[in-house]
Amino acid sequence: MSDFLETIRSAYEAAGNEENAFYMKKYMKNQFDFFGIKAPERRQLSKEFIKESRSLPMNEVELLVIRLWEERERELQYLGAEMLQENSGRLTRDSLELLMHLITSKSWWDTVDALSANTAGELFKMFHDMVPSATDSWIDSGNMWLQRSALLFQLKYKDKTDKELLFRYIRKLSGSREFFIQKAIGWTLREYSKTCPEDVVSFVESENLKPLSKREALKVVQRRPGPANSNA
Repeated sequence: MSDFLETIRSAYEAAGNEENAFYMKKYMKNQFDFFGIKAPERRQLSKEFIKESRSLPMNEVELLVIRLWEERERELQYLGAEMLQENSGRLTRDSLELLMHLITSKSWWDTVDALSANTAGELFKMFHDMVPSATDSWIDSGNMWLQRSALLFQLKYKDKTDKELLFRYIRKLSGSREFFIQKAIGWTLREYSKTCPEDVVSFVESENLKPLSKREALKVVQRRPGPANSNA
């Protein structure tokens, strides 16, 4: 495990760029250090490491992700999230605890969105009976990032979306002043509008959503001709 982590770190250090790192850190509000590897190069670099993770026992993958989360540079957290996504079919019920730890550690939209829309989404598809007890606890936690994850885990569900659950969560958080909650409400409604535009329009019209949430929710619907757009 330590050797694999050191191999990863050495490869990322070799690909680093100090000037890029400066601007990446600035863009992320100076919260995280960076090697300075731009996304296309980083994705190419990570391919072999992600591929190798598939040959590891799942408990070792999860331990490696925890170690990557402890590293200073943000690109290593991106790799950890990508490894989990690649191995999401091997997650167990116990993986929920790991996900919660990652969502609430070094939290910002970049890692939280990847973990919720991808890995948490797949976990809850496999173990659907864990919903809504787990996601209810996220909504009620008072932790903005867990709340955002509860909103976003169904982002890619399309016609499998539990509409009533989604709408219930939005109602509970619709008064939030947090930008990242308002944005998540709008984002998840916008995605769902690609599948059920009439339901989204009806919901938005009937609820007292923040202007940001409403604007984001209707972006796709307002570009479409037809009845769903008539009162938007």
